[in-house]
Amino acid sequence: MDDMIHYERALEIDATPEAVWAVLGRYMHVDEFAPLVKSVDALTSGEDGVGSKRRCHFDNGTSVVEEVTAWVPNRKCRVQLSEMSAMPLHEAHAELNVVPLKNGRSNVKWGMSYRVKFGPFGWLLGQTMMKMMMGKVLDGNLKGLASKV
Repeated sequence: MDDMIHYERALEIDATPEAVWAVLGRYMHVDEFAPLVKSVDALTSGEDGVGSKRRCHFDNGTSVVEEVTAWVPNRKCRVQLSEMSAMPLHEAHAELNVVPLKNGRSNVKWGMSYRVKFGPFGWLLGQTMMKMMMGKVLDGNLKGLASKV
């Protein structure tokens, strides 16, 4: 059994993929629209793309390191999470997909895939509480993105 749990939220935004990416593509500045991200440390320099790394600090004092593993401007960004101080996860990835719609609109999908520690109990936790928590976070990020765009 694949114990990776997948979770995704989506939001239609009244802006072109290019306009959405103008905000999303500023990789080191996710704190400009993600409500729970207090600040970001850039761990790499140069152009944003595969290999770019950042540490996000949250209001509650925890942090996470995110490294880009896929980068398709105006369309897709995938990151691998590590050093997750607050989350009982073995492994986690986040993926953003920007899908062009008619009339210059975009559908933004924000997905998380993660593997929880603590065996079956952790898996259950991941299916319930973690999904609830992530739902709030992803919805908040999408709403923040929409208002920033």
